[in-house]
Amino acid sequence: MLWIKTLHVFFVIGWFAGLFYLPRIFVNLAQVRAPGAERDRLLLMAAKLYRFSNMLSAAALLFGVWLWLGYDIGHGQGWIHAKLALVLALLAFQHVCGRMLAGFRSDSNRHTHIWFRWFNEIPTVLLFAIVVLVVVKPF
Repeated sequence: MLWIKTLHVFFVIGWFAGLFYLPRIFVNLAQVRAPGAERDRLLLMAAKLYRFSNMLSAAALLFGVWLWLGYDIGHGQGWIHAKLALVLALLAFQHVCGRMLAGFRSDSNRHTHIWFRWFNEIPTVLLFAIVVLVVVKPF
């Protein structure tokens, strides 16, 4: 089971790298208004990162479910249910990022770079909460 846990942590780290950086690319995209090479390059980077992050999230979820089933945790342990709710929030965040990327592609983004700077903090807050739940197991 330690190998499964190792793989889960590895893929979670990679997934979060994408969740941290993709909104940062959105900040830059929101600042570039005119079509051109810079915008095209940022869109390509965002699309590739989004696709790669999706693969990493799938692997993280696969190994996470494997751990959950292997350790038989979750019965009477509230922390795991809270963690799973936060993981669902992360998946929703990732989905919203995909919608925002589609908005940039169709040139229909309505948010400012400042809005994206705040949006960029959501995965940080969720990661902190998840780590506290996993390590401290407060309930």
